[in-house]
Amino acid sequence: MEISVMHKPNVVLLCPGQGAQIIGMGQRWMEAHPAAAQTFAAADEVVDLGGNGSLTSLCFDGPAESLNRTDVSQPALFTAAVASFQGLLDRWGGADLFATLGLSLGEYTALHLAGAFGFRDGLKLVATRGRLMQEAAEASDGGMVALIGADEDQANEVCDAARGDDVLVPANFNATGQIVISGSRTACERAVTAAGEMRLRATSLSVAGAFHSPLMAPAAQGMAKALEEIDFQPLSTIVYSNVTGKPHDPDNPELLKVRLIEQLTTPVRWSSNCLDLVRTISEFPESDRPRIHELAPGKVLKGLFRRIDKTVEVTSHDQPDPTLDHSNVS
Repeated sequence: MEISVMHKPNVVLLCPGQGAQIIGMGQRWMEAHPAAAQTFAAADEVVDLGGNGSLTSLCFDGPAESLNRTDVSQPALFTAAVASFQGLLDRWGGADLFATLGLSLGEYTALHLAGAFGFRDGLKLVATRGRLMQEAAEASDGGMVALIGADEDQANEVCDAARGDDVLVPANFNATGQIVISGSRTACERAVTAAGEMRLRATSLSVAGAFHSPLMAPAAQGMAKALEEIDFQPLSTIVYSNVTGKPHDPDNPELLKVRLIEQLTTPVRWSSNCLDLVRTISEFPESDRPRIHELAPGKVLKGLFRRIDKTVEVTSHDQPDPTLDHSNVS
């Protein structure tokens, strides 16, 4: 009798950032896979939300105004993404990770999956990060503006025209023609006008504060202290840095911590992360090329990848797919 050998899939994992949260995220993964349920149970032991209920209840039932708070959404997103990964491992029978990359908060998820730190330590870090960013946002009157159709030079030009004596800088290079700028609210208001004069579309975003700008400096100082308390391990796979747009040095945990501190006050170069990944995996024969999968929740990163390179296929896992097995993802 011939025995077929099932090979573990070779995958790239995309890890969502803040803004992807939605009520119900991760619930079907928890119901379908015991390992995902254990992830949520562990999160409830680690994260204390005071009188706001458990992290699991907020993920599954809301209310939205609580889940959308920066100090809640960040540990919630980290937990939901890891839970979906645990469920995928169950379904696939394991996986070989070629690379992991995450958008802003998602970089912590990517680092955890690459073995930099355990789930509980990672959850403590992102809960601290969310709290510090919420506090920094409440202490400053800041905002963010999305520029549609702009390149980096044009984004800098808008910032220079609208900054005045305030803070205004590029914050997220998300995809081709999709850049977010961040800073003082009054400067953001001027930026909408300046962008219009340059025939760019500009939209003020509904966010708590000026993320990835110098107004997050107090949060960066707090994260420096929090990161000192965690022992990072060498990375087991490629993990991309939002700050540099390139992979982290896998064997330099102290530099990695510096990059995570810098990430709070400097632009997220997500488009550069994705383009570098595409160049790397394109060197593989098609049959051996790692497949790209987006962890829960949502399909935001799949949408951004479509704007970055339409030829790249991304499979999103917002919900478990009962038809999925590793024979069609290897």
